[in-house]
This record gives sequence, C-alpha cells and structure tokens, in this order.
Amino acid sequence: MNFTNPQIQTEDLPNIEDVVLKPISKSYLKIITLNRLAFYSLILGAVFGLKYLIKEDGFQDNFWLVFIGVIVICIANFIISILAFKKRKYAVRGYDVIYAKGLIIHSIITVPISRIQHVEESRSWLARHLGLSTLKIFTAGEAGSDLSIKGLQQLEAKGINDFISAKVNGNN
Repeated sequence: MNFTNPQIQTEDLPNIEDVVLKPISKSYLKIITLNRLAFYSLILGAVFGLKYLIKEDGFQDNFWLVFIGVIVICIANFIISILAFKKRKYAVRGYDVIYAKGLIIHSIITVPISRIQHVEESRSWLARHLGLSTLKIFTAGEAGSDLSIKGLQQLEAKGINDFISAKVNGNN
C-alpha cells in the first residue's frame, strides 16, 4: 500500500468571498439599539451616582470631564454597533452554514452540517414582538452553541431549522 499526500494549491481552493451572504432582518437593529441604550443608561447612571458617593475634591473637580468622556465613548460604541450591523450576514448551503459579523474584527464562521448535533430556535420577548428569532447551532464537544444567528425572521429561522434538522437526521 502506497501512502500519498498530494499538495493542494491554495489558489484552487473555493473562495468564501464568492458565497452570496444574506443580511439579517433590519428589525434586529431596533433590538441592538434598545439594548445599547439601556446599557449606556446604566453606565451613565453609575458614573453620575459616583459624583454623590466620592467626595474627594479631585474627582468632584473633574467629574464633568469624566462624564463627558464616558458619553463620548458610549456614542462611539453606538456608532460602531450601527455600522457593524450591516456586516451581520449568513448563508445556508447544502453542506454548511456560514455566518459573518464584525466591523473592526471581521469574522466568518463556517459550520459543516455533518458536525451539527442539534439546532435550536429561541426568541426573547422583544424579538417575539418584532417577529424575529435566534438560531443556535450546536456541534459535538462544546458546552454552548457554536454558532448563533440573531435577527432572523421567525419563518425563515424555522425553515432553516427544519432544513438542518432533516440533514442531521439523514432525511435529505
């Protein structure tokens, strides 16, 4: 028996950029916005609360500088979140699921359907109100979901869930 291990030319490999990725629902931007605003309110409330807890002159003299600095950071983070929303895209193919996200750190996650153990569809109360779902894909050996696609229309998430479940169970 002869062992062969041919070299593969990287230029001959399929290019992930050739896959047409579908953006998630624009309604999910409302959830991102509300979550961010709630978080910023807590942060700004905590900073403002420190004004009354810390009586040192150095902090009191520079409080508004600190407060404005925190506001600027929150605004920058909010703008990045809005811009990053446009990068959230996915594709379901015959043998894998692809999810891309991130503005500053862009990542593309590909999960082969042959490695998927099960798929779960979940909805928060706000997502339910907007008709959205989160699709969680689990593979073997991990404690949590390996891939979570948030912001899918509920019917689309159910269709993807049914497709992947049929593939995993061998019902092609």
